[in-house]
Amino acid sequence: MAIRTVDFRSDTVTKPTESMREAMANAEVDDDVLGYDPTAQRLEAKMARIMGKEAGLFVPSGTMGNLICLLTHCQIRGSEVILGDNSHIQMYENGGISTIGGVHPRTVKNNEDGTMDLDLIEAAIRDSSFEILSPTTRLICLENSHSRSGGRCLSVEYTDKVGDLAKKYGLKLHIDGTRIFNASVALGVPVHRLVQAADSVSACLSKGLGAPAGSVIVGSKSFISRAKILRKPLGGGMRQIGVLCAAASVALQENLVKLEGDHRNAKILTEELNKIRGLKVDIATVETNIVYCHIRKGSKISRTELCKSLEQHGVLVLPEGPMRCVFAFSFFNSSVL
Repeated sequence: MAIRTVDFRSDTVTKPTESMREAMANAEVDDDVLGYDPTAQRLEAKMARIMGKEAGLFVPSGTMGNLICLLTHCQIRGSEVILGDNSHIQMYENGGISTIGGVHPRTVKNNEDGTMDLDLIEAAIRDSSFEILSPTTRLICLENSHSRSGGRCLSVEYTDKVGDLAKKYGLKLHIDGTRIFNASVALGVPVHRLVQAADSVSACLSKGLGAPAGSVIVGSKSFISRAKILRKPLGGGMRQIGVLCAAASVALQENLVKLEGDHRNAKILTEELNKIRGLKVDIATVETNIVYCHIRKGSKISRTELCKSLEQHGVLVLPEGPMRCVFAFSFFNSSVL
């Protein structure tokens, strides 16, 4: 008998729904590089409204979105950005800010909840009078929810304090909001309030929301105008992009309401995993749709053996470090629980 496969490797493994495919097939399109694609324009305007910003720009991926935002804020080569040592930009975006943009990352230790201590952020800001020797700090980056902290959420109060710190020193604040909708649902706070202190935000539509591809970056009109120029040489000008934007619009309309269920099922799984000898999940850390399962020291099973055994039973998970694996929930796999 065939085993049904349930894929928890990531919330990126969703498939476009029939309504998304229908919207893609019927999308009204034009040349987006020239600024004429109406479906893209509608999605960008909607995302800007949701996030309380003036304008938006569709980009192919979250990595490109973050890269464009950072390079737009740091147009002078040798600029420095302060970000978490365990952040997605630092760990998983191939060093693009430095290799492509000449931006220097200055890392601050992430706490277990994804925050960085305010005093450590402040201490990392360069003294501009020493610019002959040091990079010039121009930007602070936060990530909400924080993926490598298990999808933990940054509070409004914390984000506002970082925003105040940035303003105190004349810096900009960018939020990597790849899963900002998950954070909004988990905290019960509207997205626009979560990112109110930010000068720019990138939000992914192809993870828990299930669109086949794409992110939208938002900010002021002048910021987005500069960002669109940068998008072109990075390969993000994709012409009739309304085909993808149509699916993303459906994802916003239909799947936001499903995120709460993803979070609930992540907690259910956490409780069940903790019943298995040799495995442990800190239930207090499970706030959204990501579950990090740790293999206890001295356990008779290794990470590789655990992943292989689960796969044989039709459950796919992602190895993460030598002694843990990750389960990521989306509406695509939550329905099986």
